[in-house]
Amino acid sequence: MFIPLHDDSVLKVIRFHYMTGLIMALNVAVLVYSAHLAPGDGAVFFSFGAIPALITDRATIDPVLMLVPEPLTLLTYMFMHAGWLHLLSNMIFLWVFADNVEDAYGHFGFLVFYLFCGVAAAATHIIIWPDSHVPLVGASGAVAGVLGSYLVLFPKARVWILLLTRVPIRISAYWALIGWLAFQIVAVAVPQDDVQVAFWAHIGGFAAGFGVTWLLRERLRRRLFA
Repeated sequence: MFIPLHDDSVLKVIRFHYMTGLIMALNVAVLVYSAHLAPGDGAVFFSFGAIPALITDRATIDPVLMLVPEPLTLLTYMFMHAGWLHLLSNMIFLWVFADNVEDAYGHFGFLVFYLFCGVAAAATHIIIWPDSHVPLVGASGAVAGVLGSYLVLFPKARVWILLLTRVPIRISAYWALIGWLAFQIVAVAVPQDDVQVAFWAHIGGFAAGFGVTWLLRERLRRRLFA
């Protein structure tokens, strides 16, 4: 729908969003390592991706592929990506919007928040697709939580985006993120025979990030604007 380029919100408390950078670096490292570990065969996704049918005990998997306990894949899945384009699309959103959310939560608090949103996104996906054998991979659910948080804290911020990936415009974060959410909601209304894009995970992550930040908004705003 759009590619974010830059926002005008400045950091108030932290000097640099180190945790965001660490998360991004870890995502890149995992993609490089997984490509080297199992080039092209996709087996690594069945080992570290979150597979709904396994987590709901509606299927089994070859023990050789079970490198981590199934519940742990609710964390590992969000650091796995299907390729460089998949990774880049998530990391661009994370880079533009996460710095100010990390500023509000603090470095460690942001890490906990990010992982929580990722788990909530996976849980939403599993509830909707409990029989799916398709591994859920990617940071988009956790990143969606960051977008939800940003909407609560910085709705009036101005953001440069490439609309339809081509047209540069500067609009308020409110309209950019509401538009993003609307696209996800419309997308889930389109019938899917198989899970290709985890739109419900996006919605679940966004709702988790928005909800937690809404509950903590007064404390977070005091930290930012004291």
